[in-house]
Amino acid sequence: MNRLIPASAFAACSLIALLFSCNSVNNDPPGGVASDSAALVNRGAYLVTIGGCNDCHSPKRMGKMGPEVIPETQLSGYPSSRPLAAFDTALAKKGIAQFNEDMTAAAGPWGISFALNITSDVSGIGNWTPENFKTAMRHGKLKGAEKGRTLLPPMPWTNYTQMTDEDLNAIFSYLKQTKPVKNFPRYRSIFSRKAFV
Repeated sequence: MNRLIPASAFAACSLIALLFSCNSVNNDPPGGVASDSAALVNRGAYLVTIGGCNDCHSPKRMGKMGPEVIPETQLSGYPSSRPLAAFDTALAKKGIAQFNEDMTAAAGPWGISFALNITSDVSGIGNWTPENFKTAMRHGKLKGAEKGRTLLPPMPWTNYTQMTDEDLNAIFSYLKQTKPVKNFPRYRSIFSRKAFV
């Protein structure tokens, strides 16, 4: 499974997910958006699903229909036990983005980035506050730290800058109740074109 997924395939999938989510804005899940905690978590699960969070943040294995999320490690990011993802530096030098076999790592003109753990474990977002989450999603700051570095591609944080507090609270509520998966980052994302030039 060391094949790279072409960036064009990922872009097409992202576009389909974006179009689907745009068309689904007025189609709330059963029960709509309610203020009770169970409904809030359900709304968050719905938004995580249509927002494509599993596309990059969940390790996958090949199944009958292609890559399938591994339930035990869902939303836990690039596995710390996995060797460093190998990318074609010649393609990166040309500005072509690449993904590893399960899309939890990417490379391009920005360098290499690895999807973070967003489960409820302390190695994920277990210690985050709602404010950390909103800062990460609306301002693209690593770990929601106001003075942190900007999140690297392919994290599409600019797509989420206008999300309502209600929707961000729902997503955060859902993520905070996910099964905790311990997965501390083994590799740091590289924010440097020098890696490929």
